[in-house]
Amino acid sequence: MSEFCPVMWPEDPTPAEEKNCQNCGLYKHGSRMIWGEGNPDANVMIILDNPGARENRDGNEFVCGTRQTLQKAAHEVDLTMDDLYVTYILKRKPTRKYDKEATRQICMRHLNEQLAEMQPSLIFCMGNVSVQSFFEDKNADVKSLRGQWHDVRGVPTTVAYHPLAVRRRPNLWNYFLKDFQLVADRVK
Repeated sequence: MSEFCPVMWPEDPTPAEEKNCQNCGLYKHGSRMIWGEGNPDANVMIILDNPGARENRDGNEFVCGTRQTLQKAAHEVDLTMDDLYVTYILKRKPTRKYDKEATRQICMRHLNEQLAEMQPSLIFCMGNVSVQSFFEDKNADVKSLRGQWHDVRGVPTTVAYHPLAVRRRPNLWNYFLKDFQLVADRVK
């Protein structure tokens, strides 16, 4: 296996008609809209809660801790950028307090558009926020749902801990890797 080196995945451009969306109010936070990253034609759609930082204050791109952890696990199970597309419940990074429940409900419209257009073969939800939003169940949790396949909205779906949770709690790494292997086995 080749050595792992995190890379900046290409950003999927936000559709022109959505760039200036102000429905949820996150535009007031000053963060730009990130539609997704990776391969838009991939079989696997990874859903995270919201974009992390992609640029530093000077506007230079970098690979944040979430992407490093996600890419490392993908690398270890022989998945590549071509296999994966990453998107979010919220398309802008919140920078301060906001009405989480209402904002997530509003922003699900964007994700539903992506699902209809892209029609991924598999969904991989990471973290409780994305699981609860995608499963439309505010009581759903990663711990009880991980390690198995679920039919959600007609698409085979599995879940994993959020990459930042894995970074903060290294004891979750083996679970995270097993969940990636579950996806890799289904893709191959």
